[in-house]
Amino acid sequence: MLKTNPTGAGKGVRTAAEYLAGLQDDREVWTGGERVKDVTTHPATRRGAATLASFLERQSDPALLDTLTYEDEDGDRCAMAFMLPKSKEDVKRRGKAYYEWATWSHGMFGRTPDYKNASLMAFAGAAQWLDLGTERGMGNPDFTQNMRNYYDYARKNDLVLTHTLLNPHKSHAVAGQGRFDDEVALHVVRETDAGIIVRGARLLATLGPTADEIEVFPSTVLKGSDENIPFAFAFAIPIATPGLKLLARDTYDLGKSHFDAPLSSRFEEMDAVVIFDDVLVPWERLFMYREPGLCNQAFAKTNAVVHMMHQVACGKLAKAEFMVGLMSAIAQSSARDKDLHVKGMIAEVMMMCETVRALLFSAEEQAQEDEWGNWIPLRCPLDTSRNLFPKMYPRMVEILQLLGSSSLMATPAEADFSNEISEDVARYFQLANLESRDRVALFRLAHDVCVSGFGSRQALYERFFFGPPALMHSLYYDLYDKEPLIGRVNDLIKA
Repeated sequence: MLKTNPTGAGKGVRTAAEYLAGLQDDREVWTGGERVKDVTTHPATRRGAATLASFLERQSDPALLDTLTYEDEDGDRCAMAFMLPKSKEDVKRRGKAYYEWATWSHGMFGRTPDYKNASLMAFAGAAQWLDLGTERGMGNPDFTQNMRNYYDYARKNDLVLTHTLLNPHKSHAVAGQGRFDDEVALHVVRETDAGIIVRGARLLATLGPTADEIEVFPSTVLKGSDENIPFAFAFAIPIATPGLKLLARDTYDLGKSHFDAPLSSRFEEMDAVVIFDDVLVPWERLFMYREPGLCNQAFAKTNAVVHMMHQVACGKLAKAEFMVGLMSAIAQSSARDKDLHVKGMIAEVMMMCETVRALLFSAEEQAQEDEWGNWIPLRCPLDTSRNLFPKMYPRMVEILQLLGSSSLMATPAEADFSNEISEDVARYFQLANLESRDRVALFRLAHDVCVSGFGSRQALYERFFFGPPALMHSLYYDLYDKEPLIGRVNDLIKA
C-alpha cells in the first residue's frame, strides 16, 4: 500500500530479514514473459536480492558500525550516505563508507543503495531551492517540506531506492531537441485532489525489481519551455504502487554455482523498463512540478550530481583494483609475470587504477562548503573520473581478454572435478603455479568478467553510466574553468 505521508518513523539501518520481508508485497514485475510472484524466490532475482540483503546486514556489524553508519539526532544509526556533510572530514567519512560498500562486490554490484541515498541527502540539504517550483503548481504543495519528510522517511527506514531519468522516444531528432512524445514518455495526465496521475514509460531502473521505492526525477536535457510542462516533475513512490509495472530484461543469473559463475551468481542487480499505467502520485510525494527550467538544473543546483559522482568514483576505484588483482593473479599462475609484454599490459591497468585513486583523493582533499552550508568534494576531479572510466573499463576488459586468450573458453565446470574424467581434468588443466581446480576457478572468474553476458552488461553499463560519452565530454568542456588558461595564452601573445 502506498504510504502517502512518509514520516521518520523507523529505527535506522535494517537487517537482511527485514529487507527481504519488505519485498514480499504486491509489486508487479515481469520477466521472461511471466509475472514474478515473489522476487525473493524467483530464479531471476532471488540471489541478487539475497546479496543485497547481506550487504544491508553488514551495517549492523559492530566492527563496521562507525564506518558505515552515523548516529542521528534521535540516537538512531542511519546509513552514512544519508549524513549531511558539515566538514571535510565528513566528506572523507562518506567516501570511506562508499568504498567499503563497493569492495564487497568488487564494484560489480553498481547500484548499491548508497548511490541514491547520496542524491536524496543532497536534495534534502538544499530543499529550500525546490520551492522555487511552486508558482505554477496547481496543487501548490510545499516541496521543501515534502523533500525533507521523504529524506527522513528514507533514512529512518533504510530504504533501497532505484530511479529513472530517461524517457523513451520514437524519434532521435525530437529527443535531441529536448522534447518528448507523450505517447511513450512519462507525462502528467491530470490532477486530482489526491495528487497527479501519470502515464507512460521510463528507462532504465537498475535494481528496480528488488528496490523498495523508485525516484522518478527529471531529465537534465528537458528544455525549459511550456510544451514540456507535462514532463516536468520529480517524485518518489513504492514499487508496489497500483499501476506501476516493471518489465525486466533476461537475467544473467543462470542458476550456476558460485564456482561456475562467481559474479553473475551473486551480483545480478537486474534492470527494468518502468511502465506507469495511470499511476496516482500523492501531492505530498511530489518534489518538483510544472517547472521545466528548474528540472534541468536540479542535480547541479543542489549538488546532488557531485555527491553521486563521489559515490561512483569510490566504486570505480574498487572495480579497477579488482581488475588489477585478477590480471596479476592470472600472470602469476602461468609464470608469465616476468614477460615484459604481459607486465606492460597490466601496468596500463595499474595506471588507470591509480588515476582514479588520485582524482578521488584530490576531490576529497579539496572539499569545500557549498551555498547550502554542506560540504562537497571538488567537482572537477570527480567529473574527470566519470568521463575517463567509460573509456578505461572497456580497455581493461580488452586487456583481460588478451591475457586470458583461449583459456577463457577452456573452462570445465565444477561438476567435472567429481565425474568419470576428473583425473584428466586435474592433469591437463594445471598451470606452473596453480593446481587444476584453482586454475579453472580463476579463469571462470575472468570469463564472468569479460566474456559472459554478465560481463558484457558490465562493459555496456560503464560506457553509458552517466550518459552518452559525446554529451558528457561536451558538458565537461563547458564546465571546465578555461578562462584563466586562455588568459595566459593571450598574455604571452601580447608580451
